[in-house]
Amino acid sequence: MPVQRQRSDPSAAADRPSPFLKWAGGKGQLVSRFLPLFPTQFSRFYEPFLGGGAVYLALQPPVAKLSDLNGDLIHCWEIVRDHPAALMKSLDKHEFGSEYYYRLRAIQPEALGPVERASRLIYLNKTCYNGLYRVNRDGRFNVPFGSYERPPRLYDRHNLLRISEGLHGVELTRASFDDAVSDAHDGDFVYFDPPYHPLSKTANFTSYTEDSFSKRDQEKLADTVHELHGRGCLVAVSNSDTPEIRRLYRGFRFQALLATRAINSKGSRRGKIPELLIYNYERRVVRAKGTE
Repeated sequence: MPVQRQRSDPSAAADRPSPFLKWAGGKGQLVSRFLPLFPTQFSRFYEPFLGGGAVYLALQPPVAKLSDLNGDLIHCWEIVRDHPAALMKSLDKHEFGSEYYYRLRAIQPEALGPVERASRLIYLNKTCYNGLYRVNRDGRFNVPFGSYERPPRLYDRHNLLRISEGLHGVELTRASFDDAVSDAHDGDFVYFDPPYHPLSKTANFTSYTEDSFSKRDQEKLADTVHELHGRGCLVAVSNSDTPEIRRLYRGFRFQALLATRAINSKGSRRGKIPELLIYNYERRVVRAKGTE
């Protein structure tokens, strides 16, 4: 596969679509600092922990495989890609208020049509408490209604249509991170943004799906990254800056960053948090196999 270049100047923030969902741990605030650390040339782009997709939207690669274990999330991205007009029409019908919110939250997403299911997720995401996506052990969204002085804007028409257009030809799939990259090969770029290793024993929030992300999962992810490195893939990983994470990725390059965490159930825990970008390539001079 020929090596691709990014569609647009990655430094031009105003030229990029923005995420249509709020997502805990989303990289919207850090992506401009990531881009100089990412390779400029690669074949296919993989993002196995898609979430709000800030990194994908910044890179805008024409050939990509985007995945997440959250089936409702992937379904929503598929509807944005395939049915943006119908989705916006459905979003326009929503009401703002706690009674309506809890009535809609109580509906099982599987009972809704495809467009209405995606519309429900976006509405709940934009009107819930502090933009926090959380599910219980049964996989049901359980965040309370948020406190807003005025109804939040559910979508930006121009932005949503740009995202939809860019997704044409992009593969979207519900998959575990290791299955999602099973076909990645030499010259592909893989970016992992997993639930972070906790900075403390009380900081372990990983319930974006009904399955939490454990210490063993962190070890399995590191094993997967080492395997991809051996295949010749270009790999970058975001995670907490902790001794355990540095141990798991010994031999890779580290870039320390400070990120503001605005989505947390407790205001006292929002603020500057140290994290790492871990990568296995030379910054800005990477060339995939077969290029001159």
